[in-house]
Amino acid sequence: MTDGETTDGEPTGRAAAVGEAAVGEAAGGAALGEATGGPGVGEPAVGKAAVGAPPAAGTVHGLVEEQARLAPLAVAVRCGAEELTYRELDARATALARDLASRGLAPGGRAAVALGRGTGVYVALLAVLKTGAAYVPLEPSAPDALLRHVLTDAAPDLVVTEEGHRVRLADAGGAPVVCPDLTVSADGPFDAPATGPADLACVFYTSGTTGPPTGALIGHDNLLAAHRSWCEVYGLTAEDRILQTASLEFDVFTADWVRALCTGAALVVAPRNLTLDRTADVAELPALVADERITVVELNVRTARRLSAFLERTGRALPGVRLLTVGAEKWYLDEQLGLQRLLGERTRVLNVYGLAEATVDSTYFDARGSAVADGGERVSLVGRPFPGTRVYVVGPKGLPVAPGRPGEIAVAGSGLGRGYLGRPDDTRRRFVRADFDPDGRVLLTGDVGLLRPDGVLEFLGRAATVLGPVDHPGKASAVAMVLTAARAEGVLRSHPAVREAAVVELEPRPGQRRLVGYAVAEPAADGADGWSLSQHLAAELPGAAAPSAVVVVPDLPRTRAGKLDRSALPLPAPPEHTAARTAALTAGRPVKAVGGKAGGKAGGGGSESRSVAGCAAVFCVLLFGAGAWAITDEFFPGSTDVSLVPSPYDAYFRLLYLCENLAFGAGVVYLAAGFEAVLRQGRPYRLSVLTHLAITWLLVNWWPQDNLYRLTSATDWPRETALVFAFNIPLMLAALVVVRFVVWRPPVGEQ
Repeated sequence: MTDGETTDGEPTGRAAAVGEAAVGEAAGGAALGEATGGPGVGEPAVGKAAVGAPPAAGTVHGLVEEQARLAPLAVAVRCGAEELTYRELDARATALARDLASRGLAPGGRAAVALGRGTGVYVALLAVLKTGAAYVPLEPSAPDALLRHVLTDAAPDLVVTEEGHRVRLADAGGAPVVCPDLTVSADGPFDAPATGPADLACVFYTSGTTGPPTGALIGHDNLLAAHRSWCEVYGLTAEDRILQTASLEFDVFTADWVRALCTGAALVVAPRNLTLDRTADVAELPALVADERITVVELNVRTARRLSAFLERTGRALPGVRLLTVGAEKWYLDEQLGLQRLLGERTRVLNVYGLAEATVDSTYFDARGSAVADGGERVSLVGRPFPGTRVYVVGPKGLPVAPGRPGEIAVAGSGLGRGYLGRPDDTRRRFVRADFDPDGRVLLTGDVGLLRPDGVLEFLGRAATVLGPVDHPGKASAVAMVLTAARAEGVLRSHPAVREAAVVELEPRPGQRRLVGYAVAEPAADGADGWSLSQHLAAELPGAAAPSAVVVVPDLPRTRAGKLDRSALPLPAPPEHTAARTAALTAGRPVKAVGGKAGGKAGGGGSESRSVAGCAAVFCVLLFGAGAWAITDEFFPGSTDVSLVPSPYDAYFRLLYLCENLAFGAGVVYLAAGFEAVLRQGRPYRLSVLTHLAITWLLVNWWPQDNLYRLTSATDWPRETALVFAFNIPLMLAALVVVRFVVWRPPVGEQ
């Protein structure tokens, strides 16, 4: 995302622009202007003339109604054997709108739509818009915590769902539930309310990268402006068949159906949810594309990588696809060029970048015709703005910086939404005044990038992904760390054994933040272990820029949206676990025998180091246990006397005393050396500290407690009471702390 050495925020020089117009001259800084070209730089649209003129209808549903009048028998939506024409889609949406209005859904209201894959979800979305209300898309299979959060935060007037999800959604929120699959009760004419471009159309709940999902407010004007830009850049026509692979809850789902249904094209719904269904086989995609004669496809980065691997392995292609766009996460240039090579020059492969708050897509990079350049595995290019969009790279002072200097990416233009539902502070923090922009308002994205000398925007990374939650992602220190992580990640990806990589800043120990690399490597490849990869980074990067460790993992953890889940990354192994390797290297000895993959849960210091540490721990437990046994008679004289206990019960008591002493020894060792093991579980720091102390108390308390109890008279009530409150009550509290630690789950949005 950034280069901390050049983020003083002072603009120097004219703006370098992508496209035909440069914007940002008031500040003299780096900006990406409103592109005015067609589908590509200097190239004509594909097929019939693009539908780029502002529609006569001032609303999204009005544009779909217009398509129903122009081509009533054309296929609008198809899912498996089920399909709806534009006339049927519009008629069913009108009937449902009549029913929803009769149940109290009015202009300015909100309705949550939670329907499974099929044609019915598009009927429901259009019906909500026809009532003058806005829809809140909600995946019915989402975790209960996410359902409760969205329904509580959005406070919809109605929930539109299927009978199969009715009970679950009714329990998750207090709004009335409507099931169109059972009945549409209202009858008679529907007097559609007046709705205009300024009205709210939908509330996108963000994927929660930086915390709990928040509702981004998007108006009809935003969606219509986005539709015009998609038509211009993508060359959309009524002859297109657009594949819908996304889940309802994500903004790209709305983007797909708006592109199709507002253009008069056919929307084909993939039977399997490729985003959320981890059992869905990407091998099904080429056959689906061929059978349904698909021309336009959008995928997330994870699915695109799986598709590339499948096409490379099988030699198959996507016949008929003229446009494939990939987004939602950092996608490297070598991956984009590789997929372009596999699909051929007849297919445009675009890397798109955007946020839900700015109506999905803000910039795109076309790989077609690009030469394979050295370093493609180290950069992600997101190119130029969509028409109507302006993109800036700003410094810590909020002003555009010069080309070549990194900073926070800021987006402006007709796609910019209204802010966040019920969160005025977040709206003021992210949607800020900007005198250098024609509209005077920009969205601070939290992403870091730089404008290259050729006018192409390079995406470096998301501050929250690299650093964790951060209040000011545009400040110089945050930008510097994201840039350092981005460069290290690129170098790690360049290793021939690495398939996928990530570099983030973690805090393995309190107050010790450091960069850690994660690599998905070919198991049989040479140098596919953490230590070798660390040496590769150290050789390519200056000392301070190289991650302190590399953890080899079988796969990078992902969120529901398919993005990197930094909260699920394993912590690296302690430095002493790799000391043997370092010593062997500096002594000039071979290191192969030391073995082991560096890093946390994914493998750490080699079996020899672990064996030595284990033996040392056992020895210390025995040592401290023996010490407790030796001083028992000194501190508690007579407490272990079993001379009056008959056989064989005396032996049982001696065994009990032995266990108490060993537990005491284990507690002392755990107190001294167990805290890091607790931290590795990824719980909050304070909870980890309390749990460490609680487990220590659960181990050590038996030795003093039982000895004192045995020396106390059964009728000595003051002493008995003091012992109960000194030992038993803390034992209960310690057990509760451990239970809390075990059942703790991250908040919604961080899962």
